Amino acid sequence: MHKTAKRSAAAAAAGVLALTLALTGCGSSNNTSNTGTKDTATGGNASPAAAGDDTAPVTFSVFMNGPGQQPTPDNKILKLIKDETGITFNQEFLVGDLQQKLGVMIAGGDYPDILSGDDKLINAKAYIPLEDLIEKYAPNLKKHYGAVWNQIKDESDGHIYVLPSYGVYQGKITEPTYQGPGFWLQKGVLEEMGYPTPKTLDEYFDIIAKYKEKHPDMIGFESLNFDWRVFPLQNPPEHLSGHPNDGAVIVDNNVAQIFADKDISKTYYKKLNEINAQGLMDKEAFVQNYDQYLAKVASGKVIGMFDQHWNFQDGEKSLISQGKLENTYIGFPLLYPGAEEWYRDRGAVGTNRGFGISINAKDPVRIIKFWDKMITEDWQKTLQWGVKGEDYEVNADGSFYRTPEQRANADQTSWQVANKISGMFGYMPKIQGTYSDGNAADAGTQPQEFFDSLKPYDQKILKAYNKKSWSEFFKEPKENNIYFPAYSIVLKDGSPAQLAQSKLNDLMIKYLPKAIMASPAEFDGVWQDYVDRIHKLDIKAYEDRMNEGIQQRIEKWSVK
Repeated sequence: MHKTAKRSAAAAAAGVLALTLALTGCGSSNNTSNTGTKDTATGGNASPAAAGDDTAPVTFSVFMNGPGQQPTPDNKILKLIKDETGITFNQEFLVGDLQQKLGVMIAGGDYPDILSGDDKLINAKAYIPLEDLIEKYAPNLKKHYGAVWNQIKDESDGHIYVLPSYGVYQGKITEPTYQGPGFWLQKGVLEEMGYPTPKTLDEYFDIIAKYKEKHPDMIGFESLNFDWRVFPLQNPPEHLSGHPNDGAVIVDNNVAQIFADKDISKTYYKKLNEINAQGLMDKEAFVQNYDQYLAKVASGKVIGMFDQHWNFQDGEKSLISQGKLENTYIGFPLLYPGAEEWYRDRGAVGTNRGFGISINAKDPVRIIKFWDKMITEDWQKTLQWGVKGEDYEVNADGSFYRTPEQRANADQTSWQVANKISGMFGYMPKIQGTYSDGNAADAGTQPQEFFDSLKPYDQKILKAYNKKSWSEFFKEPKENNIYFPAYSIVLKDGSPAQLAQSKLNDLMIKYLPKAIMASPAEFDGVWQDYVDRIHKLDIKAYEDRMNEGIQQRIEKWSVK
């Protein structure tokens, strides 16, 4: 029930057909490859790469647990990668239900070479440990993750199974765009309403009600209750009450407790019940899938929603490509009375969120060497900025910038799939912050480039609010708690804690829509039934495990 880690960038546009993975020849790591000899250091297959040949042609299969668009066959970045490393990729993005897909994989032991991180796959022992491979073959990765080395280890056994894709910063952190949680409203709505700044739920929904009255064909408030993307419906109470995104729990004084049964939740869902009775809630919100959700955002019909920006930004990208900037969004940090804002965070390391190498991988050494090469500054600049002289320029003082034509290209989906590898790169190890030369890691966080890249309409909106970036609508993030985010604490598959959390999530998926869609007179009865069912679960086992994990992190991760 979390956003995981700012996969921002990892979520890609919907409705794309996935390639069928060709796994023929991907033997078990216990077998000897016919292209190499057994590597006792890794438990896998030795390869031409291990013997010093890092450019022999090889194809790796990759599965990513979110939807995305396939790059074009002549994709510029993939061609550069192939020319320098000899590597090509068969990329598969998620289509349909993630849990069903993972269940099929696990049941058949049929894993591609590279897998995006998932606790279910870790529990199924689908990945190989990476720390020895990194120590032996990947000095750049070891340096990149050095400051968080203990944090990226799996808490159950101390191994590193997944290389985090986000949350490892160097240099100065800049964030002109905002990818986190908030209550979003269309810019055109705000413009027509005189640029209001809602601070409470009542003020926010009053804006929606007044706008929808004038524009009855619009969808008032949207939400999502699908697959693992249930956080748009489940997470608002923790933020409204002044807590960061720790998932299913709120943590005060290093003690975690669920909030699903607390008054901070009842207050929010009672409000949604009220706005549903007013006709402001999308009637399809709780039965639609993710693709349908993105399609509604891309239609320009949705006035507002609670979500994390990275989760709906592909719908926004469609709007941008259509020239409908007035239908894109600004987020607001709504609060309950007396609560202190904590929407923005400092991008904690996304433990077990990124890429890992499967037990069936044909060449683990080659893969780890590839990632080691990709984390160098030269390659990061290519992956994030593009090709110098084609996708960006460098001025006399060494600052990177883009011409208007280059910025226009970067906004076009058709250009991106031919000139970027955004889908796969979202899961790869990456530099965030600034490079050693002071340039921001990607064009979107280069302050002057960000300002210059804005269309006149967006500049007008920011000037109306006396702000220079979208992040300024939220307070500067506080220092992360050492254990943050609590949602990444591992629950052993089949344990009382995991079963309680799963059953709690099932209750939320079923009862929150039921409570919201009930008549106002029925709300209290439905809510009480929901709470009573929660209290029949072994919630203590779940909270105890979360608190155990919090204390373990405080002990193991704190600087001595």
